[in-house]
Amino acid sequence: MTFKLLLLPGDGIGPEVIAEVERVIAWLTTKGARFSVERDLVGGAAFDAHGTPISEPAMKKALDADAVLFGAVGGPKWANAPYDKRPEAALLRLRKDLGLFANLRPAICFDALKDSSALKPEIVSGLDILIVRELTGGVYFGEPRGITKLPDGERRAVDTQVYTTGEIRRIARVAFELARKRRNKVASAEKHNVMHSGLLWKEEVTYVHGAEFKDVELSHILADNCAMQLVRNPKQFDVIVTDNLFGDVLSDEAAMLTGSIGMLPSASLGNRDEKTGKQRALYEPIHGSAPDIAGKGLANPIAAILSFAMCLRYSFAMMKEADLIERAVAKILDDGYRTKDIMQAGKREVGTQEMGSAVLAALDKLAA
Repeated sequence: MTFKLLLLPGDGIGPEVIAEVERVIAWLTTKGARFSVERDLVGGAAFDAHGTPISEPAMKKALDADAVLFGAVGGPKWANAPYDKRPEAALLRLRKDLGLFANLRPAICFDALKDSSALKPEIVSGLDILIVRELTGGVYFGEPRGITKLPDGERRAVDTQVYTTGEIRRIARVAFELARKRRNKVASAEKHNVMHSGLLWKEEVTYVHGAEFKDVELSHILADNCAMQLVRNPKQFDVIVTDNLFGDVLSDEAAMLTGSIGMLPSASLGNRDEKTGKQRALYEPIHGSAPDIAGKGLANPIAAILSFAMCLRYSFAMMKEADLIERAVAKILDDGYRTKDIMQAGKREVGTQEMGSAVLAALDKLAA
């Protein structure tokens, strides 16, 4: 079977890290994997070329693809772009038009990097948690929204937090199903004490648990307490399910527990078509465009490579290949390879391409 993959490298370090993923894709093809790969512009690069952060032809490619691999968008060059044309608007449109409602953000602390975390090694050693963030509802999409001028001359900004039963239940099901494949624990984070949307969230997650997933351990936690507990004792969690806004904040916090935001991948998934079995999906490293190091060969490509491993697992059902890539990453870290963001005393500092080459060499050894 040939899988259709769309690469959207984007801005900043995006093209550099996606280039290393392309090398891994090429390596897999030598082992018999079959991919049909297309590329297009996104973010600031698309704005410069087309006057929009993502063109209609690029959107069509995304809709037709089995999976999209996304680099990063944004940078100071486009700071004054119109709000609806800003580079980040491309990602919001991709999520909306592809129906990508479930964002999976793993936070894994590789043993070789436990001393790189801002927390004590004993707190993060062995850390492996998964944050499931609702991605197409909530305050980022709710109406009404905007800035208006009041009669007295003041300005007022409004953003609306909106959730429906269906939106909450479907993301809860994703979290419970993933927990069954892990340690069978789900913590649902919201603010039911002060927000009606949080109260509905808690009630609906509780309903789904009672009706379909009684075998999974469920706990409820206020989102601010969840933020505190992630720093205090992160290994108490397995799967955390939460809304769009809190998920944005909590997943970035969890990322930093691991030592570097440059290490972590993500997946955004849509509904699976009942007739075709197809599930639209987008995979991306969470580190952003990092314009300060763009073009210098300093970027860490591991998050992008691990995002591709997630793609192999969730979109292409290539479990062995996904495991192999993850083992290769663990091996090179154990062997002391480090990019600048994760550099430690006594280790070998390498650039983007060198790190990619190390991964390929590890793949060769592990596959032999």
